Amino acid sequence: MILGNARLLATAVILSGLLAMGSSTAQETRRSEFGQTRDGQGVDVFRLTNADGYTASVMTWGATLIGLEVPDREGKRENITLHLGTFAEYESGHPLFGSVVGRYANRIDRGGFEIDGRRFDLKTVNPRTNVHIHGGKEGFAKRLWEGKVIEGEGYAGAEFALTSPDGHEGYPGEVKVRVIYRLTNENALEIEYVASTTKPTHLNLTNHAYFNLAGAGSGDVLDHLLTLDADQLLAVDDRKIPTGEFLPVERTPFDFRKLRAIGAEIGEVDGGGYDHCFVLGREPSRSEPRWFARLEDPASGRRMDVETTSPGVQLYTGNYLKPSLKTPAGIPYGPHHGVCLETQGFPDSPNQPDFPSTLLRPGEEYRQKTVFRFSVDP
Repeated sequence: MILGNARLLATAVILSGLLAMGSSTAQETRRSEFGQTRDGQGVDVFRLTNADGYTASVMTWGATLIGLEVPDREGKRENITLHLGTFAEYESGHPLFGSVVGRYANRIDRGGFEIDGRRFDLKTVNPRTNVHIHGGKEGFAKRLWEGKVIEGEGYAGAEFALTSPDGHEGYPGEVKVRVIYRLTNENALEIEYVASTTKPTHLNLTNHAYFNLAGAGSGDVLDHLLTLDADQLLAVDDRKIPTGEFLPVERTPFDFRKLRAIGAEIGEVDGGGYDHCFVLGREPSRSEPRWFARLEDPASGRRMDVETTSPGVQLYTGNYLKPSLKTPAGIPYGPHHGVCLETQGFPDSPNQPDFPSTLLRPGEEYRQKTVFRFSVDP
């Protein structure tokens, strides 16, 4: 179906990243149409604007963050999360740009897991490796969520809801999930996840946003500065499955305990770059988010601090991004053009009894919260 002129205009405004905003404005959330799925379902986008004119745009397909506009030291606003121009491009396939990943973010080995002595087989992309990844072939990132505007003091917000049926992709239990995005007047984007289940199941949610603080399409992030408050990371095999061993980061290319360039030692990392889970704690989840990371772009002055309740974070440097993916202006993306900080439980926790548990039982509530705080280095 051809989109109407009004819908195209609204979409262009949301994705351009060039909307001129005043230094102070009223917080608000606006909903508009973004496109239609191949089977005719409407896809909407919610544009959150805070009092300082920062904006975040989230569409109902995959509860996906498609825009995050913040200023540099000169006041120029850019979209700092990698994104595409039209919904048709998203539906055709993308490397989870800004999508909510579930039921299980990252990898599960052995083609599934056991719960209370019963085996559950999950769908795997490659039968040879027998690895289930990011929720399967039709995980949460490829589902249409229900969205609504939420209101509160000091933020603009939107909430997205999804029901995952019993047996979807092989997982037991009907799972009801809510993801709440809040853009606060303190210039922070909060993402909160809440879920329940009708049967014991494993659940591990994250947002797979790729950040480039210089602006999407500006090139690679190898000059970005990063610090991670993590003394250890998980050892993995050649399939990126944890071996169960915790490795110290000291005197390795994985030591980001002090602020340094992402590209400083990336050439010494197997696989073309970072794609590793750093250990933030050994408990399943904290009650309140704690700071664990800072990302800076020296050229623009943009800075992002990250807090989470999760025990781990997958650092991924977009090692396999391809130029067939382009910005709305037609600029090709490439390797290392974005960096992901995917807050989550540890990969393969269902098969690793020494890892923090990701098991959710009926009557329990899954909660996870991650906060991205933005500021400018003068």
